[in-house]
Amino acid sequence: MNTVKDAVQELPDKELLSRHNEGDDQAFGELVRRHRERMWAVAIRVLGDPEEAADALQDAFVSAFRGAHRFRGDAMVSTWLHRIVINACHDRMRRKMVRPATPTDDANLDILSNERAKGASDPTSRSDAAIDVHAALAQLPEEQRIALVLVDMVGYRVDEVAVILEIAPGTVKSRCARGRARLLPYLTHLRNPEASQDVTPPRGGGRRS
Repeated sequence: MNTVKDAVQELPDKELLSRHNEGDDQAFGELVRRHRERMWAVAIRVLGDPEEAADALQDAFVSAFRGAHRFRGDAMVSTWLHRIVINACHDRMRRKMVRPATPTDDANLDILSNERAKGASDPTSRSDAAIDVHAALAQLPEEQRIALVLVDMVGYRVDEVAVILEIAPGTVKSRCARGRARLLPYLTHLRNPEASQDVTPPRGGGRRS
């Protein structure tokens, strides 16, 4: 015989959100349990800092908890949650005034995909390569960084990212292409360690495009 907790775990996301709005004190916790890992993967890869990512994730869940009544139901709950965590990351990046690097040619999808395969559940154990990737990502304009993280590192399809970010699929593709181009000089050594020229992402500078 199922317990109340088991019954809650079997409910679809939209039903959980509806029950939360009606005062169910377990429904939102189940949503957090279901989606926290993937939302954390987005936050840590966008921000590159475990403390900042944890704060952004907490901000996102607080916003979702308080604003659940505004969910229109015209998208998946997971899409709505990811939009909220991305907005929280946006806010933190704006406070830090991250500056982009200069553009160049394409060729980083395999490196970013490798970072996706490794996961981001334990940022304290990240390899030097992962740290280099995050340092390079930090130089991108935030729109390009978020698109790259969602498509190349977290593994969303372009059309899914378009819904999350509320932009056209072509815009997602364009941001990814420009972001990969900007990353090339900083990640070449990961593709071919023997040819490394010790390129280090700049601390600042560059102009947003």
